[in-house]
Amino acid sequence: MTAVLVERRGHVLLATLNRPDARNAINLEVAELLGDALDEADRDPEIRAFVLTGAGDKAFCAGADLKALARGERLIPEGRAAWGFAGYVAHPVSVPTIAAVNGFALGGGTELALASDLVVAAETARFGLPEVKRGLIAAAGGVFRMPAQVPPKIAMELMLTGEPIDAPTAQRLGLVNRVVAADKVVDEALALADRIAANAPLAVQASKRIARGIRDGQVAAEEAAWAQNDAETAAILRSEDAAEGPRAFAEKRAPIWRAR
Repeated sequence: MTAVLVERRGHVLLATLNRPDARNAINLEVAELLGDALDEADRDPEIRAFVLTGAGDKAFCAGADLKALARGERLIPEGRAAWGFAGYVAHPVSVPTIAAVNGFALGGGTELALASDLVVAAETARFGLPEVKRGLIAAAGGVFRMPAQVPPKIAMELMLTGEPIDAPTAQRLGLVNRVVAADKVVDEALALADRIAANAPLAVQASKRIARGIRDGQVAAEEAAWAQNDAETAAILRSEDAAEGPRAFAEKRAPIWRAR
């Protein structure tokens, strides 16, 4: 079974995370295929918008595939580390991107939404950055993109408590553009993509590059944030707490934090 389904819908490229049994968690294959699909959309002049969704109705994306990590598998394709988590979060492109969030999108799923230009969410969608509950941080852009996209004090509450929010709340905060019935989320995202695709593509892409600060495939304004993010993440991963969080989760008990 292909881990990412890619299909053309006129001038729109639709990519579907296709691991519903794993709640569309990101493994190496997903990162390779999704990164390649995003690259294809950006190179092809006939593609004028990119829509990302997840298979099934339970989850958009559950974040990293923890079982794959436990087996010692890499999640970042060799030679493509610059693309970041899922081949997506640090992969700036000129073509507009839309996340069609069906079901929950906690952790890495929320970070995929944060990395997208627009978000259409199902009424059943839930967003959040629960990493602190496991001794980790939202290292795929969440810790600096959330405060940039919702009111800072709300962002701090979301990051420091790890508690999720529902789709209507996410829309009120500006994290989501539209909330629709679960069975309409992809159709609404495609309709939004078609409205974008009806406009002059060069003008649309230039508008996005200016708004996002994209130059030569890089976002200079985020470079310092990514550098600090990577340094802090490396330190966290060496801590006892980072090992205790997942262990406590697996053992179905409250973690015992030692701040070391």
